Amino acid sequence: MSVVHQLSVGWLLDHLSFINKINYQLHQQLDPCCSKNEPTSTHSDSLQMDSMSSFGASATFTAFDSTSKPDNDDGGNFEMFIQKYVFRPELFDVTKPYITPAIHKEGQQTNEKEDVMNGVKKENFISIIGKKRKRCVVFNQGELDAMEYHTEIRGLILDGSSQLIQEGLKSGFLHPLSEKQEKCIKPITLPLDTCKLSELCEMAKHLPSLNEMELETLQLMEDDVSVMEQDLFSRVVENNSSFTKMITLMGQKYLLPPKSSFLLSDISCMHPLVNCRKTYDVIVIDPPWQNKSVKRSNRYSYLSPLQIKQIPISKLAAPNCLVITWVTNRQKHLRFIKEELYPSWSVNVVAQWHWVKITNSGEFVFPLDSPHKKPYEGLILGRVQEKAALPIRNADVKVLPIPDHKLIVSVPCTLHSHKPSLAGMFL
Repeated sequence: MSVVHQLSVGWLLDHLSFINKINYQLHQQLDPCCSKNEPTSTHSDSLQMDSMSSFGASATFTAFDSTSKPDNDDGGNFEMFIQKYVFRPELFDVTKPYITPAIHKEGQQTNEKEDVMNGVKKENFISIIGKKRKRCVVFNQGELDAMEYHTEIRGLILDGSSQLIQEGLKSGFLHPLSEKQEKCIKPITLPLDTCKLSELCEMAKHLPSLNEMELETLQLMEDDVSVMEQDLFSRVVENNSSFTKMITLMGQKYLLPPKSSFLLSDISCMHPLVNCRKTYDVIVIDPPWQNKSVKRSNRYSYLSPLQIKQIPISKLAAPNCLVITWVTNRQKHLRFIKEELYPSWSVNVVAQWHWVKITNSGEFVFPLDSPHKKPYEGLILGRVQEKAALPIRNADVKVLPIPDHKLIVSVPCTLHSHKPSLAGMFL
């Protein structure tokens, strides 16, 4: 379970623990001609980084099943070994804030006077030579809306987070940073071969369209050894087995957990998922929102509001489906979800939650009142409206109410836009 502590204000999560409990284990048959004492091609050092593989964010260790099993055709025995993959813990080792409060205060000199009504902020700055100068900063409507929104939720974020952080410090899950530890902090080295799924999805859009028969779901069987790469594009791929499967795409290896599936595409090609005729009780959406940072960095392509509306929620949602959308703090996006997106999907807004990002010692990753980046972002939760013509799926199933303004507090992953799991809050 990813939930470390639960209070009335929300949850303190351990995202790393959740990932590692997914059971990323590969069960493989050991060649009978090989001896235990002979070196194999697997990495058997316990929890050592697998520097030779494409798993930039994982480490591996290998364990052998001591029982020989007479399952081959010759009646002979063979031995199974288990190769387990775990997430690199240092990618959650956020020991210090990204911007310290001291640095933040240097940009906010004393004697600030705000006139929010007029959209003018007057600040007195002390220059190096000791003279004072005045500067007027005119805020646009979006900035004024953001300031008002922050004022509304600031108390909730501060008080609720403090309660959960105190519980984490008491239990030892969070721990204050000592001066000795602070001096020994090393910068986190991100994987060189980072995940390229976005590039693969972009490539899948330009592949020739397949007919309905070719788009049938591809099921990875127990004895599958390899799958052709072209078979994995623009179609639903399922792993219905009890073991993790490893697949290779463009030279990179990916792990598919037991009882899971994926569609390698984007919203321009979602008919393979719709054609499966499956509906879902919970749908979580993390759209690539348009913002200035994305435009400058060109890190990924963003979606327009019209494109996001085209997601076929009505065909994917089960009755009373809970729809959860991650959103930035930009008020334009929040209003779009509540006033346009959800109504277009026949989804009623039921709650707004907040993800608060902290360090391992319980500090906000950004100053709470930073004018640029906040240590929190939002989730908008809604329920699909029941159609009167449809029968109730199960009269005994009660739809539990969703509380508003809950907090999810966790140490974020240093990989870009890596969101925490929400499973612990609904299971």
